[in-house]
Amino acid sequence: MTAWTGFAEAAAGDDLDALFAALCALVQEEIGAQLFTVMTFDPVTRLASRTWSNRPGEYPPGGTKEMPPTDWGARVLDRHEPFVAQVPEEFAPHFPDHELIVSLGCESCLNLPVVVAGEVLGTLNCLDVAYHYTPERVARAARLIAPGALCLMLERKTNPERTAA
Repeated sequence: MTAWTGFAEAAAGDDLDALFAALCALVQEEIGAQLFTVMTFDPVTRLASRTWSNRPGEYPPGGTKEMPPTDWGARVLDRHEPFVAQVPEEFAPHFPDHELIVSLGCESCLNLPVVVAGEVLGTLNCLDVAYHYTPERVARAARLIAPGALCLMLERKTNPERTAA
């Protein structure tokens, strides 16, 4: 079974965690990621919340954080462009937890905004070894936006108290 088939089967069910796990399998099949997290985003309050993680021990779901105006936020949350960093020096200024990220063997990242009807629902955050997110992988990552949107819209509907929106 392909990850796409698994995602379709999970989407037909009512287990949101299984759907996020199926999204993670899609990410693995399409572009790969040692660490994969999903964040919600509320453009009105500018609050973000980690909704799902493939490494909940290090990056547990829950909690919210403010997303004040930054270069990263302007790019990803305001202009709806992916953020790609090939080495830790490129993402360290933007991520206060960069030392933890590197300690997990992740030295590159791709933050993919999930945008529906002009609104950022959240981001898909993919981290892997240095130089992993090539231009080809970043282009292929666009395939993940629609499945990510389904997950985030269902998250909003199912668990409004857990989302920033």
